[in-house]
Amino acid sequence: MQSRDNHDPQTAAVEGPREPAADSELNILRNVFRMLPSGVTVQDEQGRFVLMNDAAAAQLGVATAAQTTSYSKEFDQRCDTAIELLRAGRAAVAEESVTRGQVKQVFLTAHRPVRIADCNLLLSSSADITEQKAFEDQLFRSAYYDELTGLPTRRVIEHRVNSLMPRDETPNRFALAFLDIDNFKHINDYYGHATGDALLVEITKRLGLDLRESDMLSRISGDEFLMLLNPIRSQEEVAEYIDFMLQRLRAPFFIDGSEIFASTSVGVSLYPEHGRGYDVLRHNADIAMYRVKNNGKGTAVFFDDGMEREAAARMKIEQSLRLAILEKRFCCAFQTKVDIRTREIQGIEALVRLRDDEGVIQAPGTFINLAVELGLIDDLTHLVLAEIVKSIDLINETFGPDTTISINVAAKQAGNPEFMRPFAQALEATGFPGRFMVEVTEDAFVAKTHFQDEILPIFRKLGVGISIDDFGIGYSSLSALADITADEIKIDRSFITDIHKRPRSQGILRAIESLSEALGMTVIAEGIESYEELAYLQAATKIRYAQGFYFSMPIFLEDLIKPAIPTTSETRANVPSRPVQETRHAYSRANGYRR
Repeated sequence: MQSRDNHDPQTAAVEGPREPAADSELNILRNVFRMLPSGVTVQDEQGRFVLMNDAAAAQLGVATAAQTTSYSKEFDQRCDTAIELLRAGRAAVAEESVTRGQVKQVFLTAHRPVRIADCNLLLSSSADITEQKAFEDQLFRSAYYDELTGLPTRRVIEHRVNSLMPRDETPNRFALAFLDIDNFKHINDYYGHATGDALLVEITKRLGLDLRESDMLSRISGDEFLMLLNPIRSQEEVAEYIDFMLQRLRAPFFIDGSEIFASTSVGVSLYPEHGRGYDVLRHNADIAMYRVKNNGKGTAVFFDDGMEREAAARMKIEQSLRLAILEKRFCCAFQTKVDIRTREIQGIEALVRLRDDEGVIQAPGTFINLAVELGLIDDLTHLVLAEIVKSIDLINETFGPDTTISINVAAKQAGNPEFMRPFAQALEATGFPGRFMVEVTEDAFVAKTHFQDEILPIFRKLGVGISIDDFGIGYSSLSALADITADEIKIDRSFITDIHKRPRSQGILRAIESLSEALGMTVIAEGIESYEELAYLQAATKIRYAQGFYFSMPIFLEDLIKPAIPTTSETRANVPSRPVQETRHAYSRANGYRR
């Protein structure tokens, strides 16, 4: 490149005498050119600057347009660009980045070769696009990177996976893992969303510790991640890595003074064994992950063809469930709560059942969890209430006009004011809200939801009772229980089964009984199925009320027009001890909910 001689770019094109008027116009022109907001330069075939205004001087790192004795990297690059473009005789547009200390600017520069007065010159103009580039980068990151964790989004990993699938018959193997944080909603509810977000960031850090440059981790939704492991040699290699990763995630997280434990369920699909497209691989990894969820959580499972058949069966149940709600094919059964001293009926619990296409009654274990997951549980709860209101005369005639009527509400519903407020209004509209007992699991109280502060006062005002269902298998937080103002506690059946043979369960039962008595709550023992269980409760505890198959099977509405179970203590007291009529399993509670 030619030497950079001291050269006045403002005067190089001006030679010879000028008339005073022309000089005045030229001075105006010079000042206008110098103060243009866009950087403008004119260079000759040797790259020397013939003209340069102040904006261009600042961009190229020159003190002033008239002083070009010190050269910056940008200055030298512009000289080289002029030589190259003028030799090629072509125009060009390019982005130029300039960094001065901590400040970075981006310019869009257009170069155009021109011929003036038999001279080949390069005319260049630059516009500052720093803010525009920053906005474009922000839009790009919003579209392709997660704001909270900084991880690539779904579309990025999808593009990456698809790019790894060649059309030849000898593709490289890779694994796609679907990760879901277990019980993340409970963590959010209990600790708050800020802590939940911080937990996601910490989990992201742990997941990314041993990833290779060819691997990728993506956050695809709130608590769901996709991990690409590429390349892989065998399924055993992937299993070993994921097992190590899960062990790392089991260590506690310390966030804002709280020690938080968070397990993760992982489903894995392999390419090409489990699919030859991103959508198929992701779907199969998702299916495998749900197998983990259904089998206890916190582990990893590889996809197999049997899972696909299970998923198809689940989809069939989902479709039939939606259709059953439209066709109102759900029915109510009632199970009595009995005073174990007098055998009088103290209340009834409404249980929802599904009548399938062939008229067979389905227990709730086949549909309740799915109804919660699909957001259909609200419709089911209102259907149960409607059936109760429609049949209240039969209920009164069979069980007595003073018996309480219990309705189960899932924890997800209990913490949702958008459901609970209309539900409270529906209870009030029945005209007898004081007869209802709303049963919720203990996590509705312990988790930081709206139930305790906003919903509970509404029910208290209506006279609706509150029951803690399945007590002992959820959070069981004694500090939280002290703040609960429920009317009754229903001890889960797992503590009652064979209570006469289990000293440890007996001790727990006595503790719950004493605590409930201190807090003024009635205790209900669930799942009484044998005379021995009943005899122990009568002899060794102060518990007055229980329910279970020993007293009565669930009774359906259509059966109420037939002779029902006696409601007086005299007739019921003469019923002898008898074996269980039906195993409890058929009507077991599915993961904490019974309808």
